[in-house]
Formats: sequence, C-alpha cells, structure tokens
Amino acid sequence: MKPLTVIGFLGSTLDAAKFGPSRWNKWRPTVSICMQDDLRVDRFILLHGSYHQRLADRVIEDIRDVSPETEVVPQLLDFDDAWDFEEVYGKLHDFAREFPFDPDTQDYLMHITTGTHVAQICMFLLTEARFLPGKLLQTQPRRGQPQPIGTWASIDLDLSRYDSIATRFAEASVESTSFLKSGIETRNDSFNRMIEEIEQVAVRSRAPILLLGPTGAGKSQLARKVYELKKLRHQVAGPFVEVNCATLKGDSAMSALFGHKKGAFTGASQDRPGLLLSADNGVLFLDEIGELGLDEQAMILRSIEEGRFLPVGADKEAISKFQLIAGTNRNLVEEIAAGNFREDLFARLNLWTFTLPGLAERREDIAPNLDYELEQFAEREGTRVTFNKEAREAYLGFAEGPAALWQGNFRDLAASVTRMATLSPNGRIDRKSVELEQARLASLWSGARPSDVPGNEWLEAMLASGKLGALDPFDRVQLGFVIETCRKSRSLSEAGRTLFENSRKARKSTNDADRLRKYLARFALDWACVTEH
Repeated sequence: MKPLTVIGFLGSTLDAAKFGPSRWNKWRPTVSICMQDDLRVDRFILLHGSYHQRLADRVIEDIRDVSPETEVVPQLLDFDDAWDFEEVYGKLHDFAREFPFDPDTQDYLMHITTGTHVAQICMFLLTEARFLPGKLLQTQPRRGQPQPIGTWASIDLDLSRYDSIATRFAEASVESTSFLKSGIETRNDSFNRMIEEIEQVAVRSRAPILLLGPTGAGKSQLARKVYELKKLRHQVAGPFVEVNCATLKGDSAMSALFGHKKGAFTGASQDRPGLLLSADNGVLFLDEIGELGLDEQAMILRSIEEGRFLPVGADKEAISKFQLIAGTNRNLVEEIAAGNFREDLFARLNLWTFTLPGLAERREDIAPNLDYELEQFAEREGTRVTFNKEAREAYLGFAEGPAALWQGNFRDLAASVTRMATLSPNGRIDRKSVELEQARLASLWSGARPSDVPGNEWLEAMLASGKLGALDPFDRVQLGFVIETCRKSRSLSEAGRTLFENSRKARKSTNDADRLRKYLARFALDWACVTEH
C-alpha cells in the first residue's frame, strides 16, 4: 500500500478540549482520524491559522501520543474572513498549486469535517476538480456513550444550492482555456468554443483525443498544452512524449514505438523501451498518425484498449498506461476507404475529434498572434522588438487581406515575425521591413524564391506595400521581368521592342513604346520611375 497523507483543517471548536485526562472522553475529529484501527495515517497536513497556534500544538501532541508513526506537518493558512468564499477558495487554490503532491507514490484524503462550512465546500470543489488529488473524508462521533474514536467514511455532497461560488468555476474555466491558448486573446468564436470543449474533455476524460487540421495549424502545441493542463491538475505524472509518425518507416517503426529486446534483429545490441513505454502515466502524442502502417495501427489499437503490447523479440508483454492524443492532416475517412487506415482504430480515436482551422480561416486572430510571436522572440533571443504604428497597420492590412495565403499557417506567421525582428537591429520594425517581408511571403507562396524572380528587388522598392501584397504571383513574375528588361534598355521603345519582339511581327502597325507605357500605368509606374529608382 502507498503511504497515506491526510489534509485537513484544525477544528477550532470540535478539536478543542480542556487539558487533562477528560479530553480523551471527547470525540475530536482531527485526533480521531489517527486512532482508527483500519486507517493508517503516515502524514497529517494540519491547516490552521496563527491565532489557533496553541490549540494546534496540543492536537499535534495528542496525535503523537496515539499514533507515533504519524508525521504531523503544521501548515499556516490565515484568513481575514473564514466565511468569505472568494478569499477561502483563492487561498486554498494557491495552497493546492504549491503543495508538492505525488499521486504516484502517495494516497491522499481530504478531511472536510472541520473548518467553516465555506472551507469544507471549497475543499470539496478543489478535490472534485483534481487540484487536490485525493478522496474526500468525513468523520463523525459514535452514538451512545462518549468515546473518542468515532467513525470515518467517504462522502458526497449536493452543491447545487451554493450558486454564489459559480463565478469561481467560471474564472477557473477561463484560466484553463486561456492556458490552452497560451494566453492569446483569440477572437474567432468557433475556435474559442472548440478550445472550451477541449478544456472540459482534457480535465474530465482519459479517452483518446484526435486533432485534425492542416500542417502548421497548431496541433502539436495544443497537444502539449493539454498535457500541461492535466499535469497541473495532477491527472498525469509521466512525461509528454511526441513523435511524428511520418518519420517512422519500415521495420524501425515497430521498434521505435513498441521497443525491442536485445538480439531481436541485426543491430539490436541492447534493450530499447520504445515510445509507448516511455509515455507510461503520461501523454503520448502521435502526430501524423495517418502515416503509420496497418501493423503498427493494430498494435496501437490494442495498447490504448488494454494498456498492453509486445515489444519486438519479446516473449512477455509490456504494460503502459498513457493517454493518447493523435494528430493528422489527412482525411482518415478517405484513408479507410483506400485501405490505408484501420476502421476500428478510427472508431476508437473518433470519440473526441476536433478540427483546427488554418490561419487563413482565422484572420481576426492574426493581430493577437502577432503580439504573441513578438513575445516569443523576446524570450528566445533576449531582445524586445516592436512595430512602429505605420508598419504594424501595413503588416496587418496585408496579413488579414485576401492576398495573404498563409499556406504554412502559424509556422508562416512565426517565421515572418522572426525574420522582421531579426532584421530590425534597432528594435523597431518599420514600413520598409514590412514591405520586404511581404515580398518574401508572396514569393514563398508562389513557389519561387525571391532571387528566382527577375526584377524582384526593384518591385519591393517601387510598389507600395498594399499593391505589392495584392499582386497575384503571375502578375508579380511578369511585372518583375518587365522592370528588369526596362532597366537594361536605353529607351522605352527599345524595351518595348525587346518585350514584344514576337507578337509585333504578327501586326502591321506597332507602337511598342505606347503598349509598354500602358502596361506600366496599370501598376501606377512610368518609364522614369522604373529606370531611375
């Protein structure tokens, strides 16, 4: 059996008694817990205020007399008003967060017989929410003749009448969803509703979670935040283990996932635990699960249903209790129809399925994510970089507009911010930096490198950022080539003859200079601007 720790309030009335032999005829709940024949208490965390120090000392002394094996740890917890829900809940919540709980090696009982009714209710709430990772305990005296031991039992309470504390739950929920969003004040309603649902699932269920969405939509980051939230609630004690299944190919996939025994195959010079065993009591995130082979899928299914699997070359099954989070950018229904994904595994994963939208579907969230990425850069590089007002408006005008494709989603945004911040040594991103970045992104999304586009460097200098970002990739390449040709020519007519060399032969009358002049005017450019800039 694991060692048992009891956490409870000192009862300023129930635990009090006249000093002398007569006190042993009175039922005192805190002392009685340590007198039970069928309950061995290894440690007692005694919560009390500084104004009850003398009573606490006496109770600690009596516990040591009746149960020498119990370590009593006094814990000061002062309230200005022990009947104030806000104060009591807040201070107990802080205690729960700071206390070094270890549910893997310790069992915990939360004693709710002593303390004010407010304190009892708050302790119940925190236990039910798993901030206090233990069971509830209530003690009571025996009926009839006086005797100090009494009885103990697990209990349940009807909290429906305590509506005044509902706001505390609302605040805790907001804190959790903000935690899952890394504190980003996202504005997309459907995304926010989805995150709220994920928060509820994360803290109430150990069933698998399936995250769908395009590459770069944030599946990996969300999976890690779910793990951190569960760890904060003392629901997992093991690690977060992440693997991109696209990197697991051939025979090595089985070994990487499920481990192997020494000598199982050529090159197996020692035992390997495998990723599933490494995730024991934690969370396993299988990104791009659609890339796994059918054999690996079958073993994954058994491992999440039974917690057992057979390492390569082993004659004994391994046991690992983990929560699975899977991610994919594939349509698994189509993969099932094509014979590439097991229908039974999909059915097991499809209990909690969430689809993360791409950045282009959440353009109203670009501004808060822009601020978040700047904060990330500051933490990573130790340098704080900001936009000037004009540059920020220009960047958001482009980023939130239809010309910004965001094919790589949040990875594109993070890379974009990193480039601008890195190339702004004075700590301020200006309009010129934004215009250069817009050109890079447009080239990236067109499939061409900036250096591959003739005249690209001149485009960035000649066009306003709004017009530059609004250009289709086709127009961008064409205009870049036209400008490059103009700059190599001695006159407008020479440039026109070069550009229209073939088509002019099919016409009886040509005016290449006028044709080129009209083309440049479409982009608010003229010969002087193109050749003298």
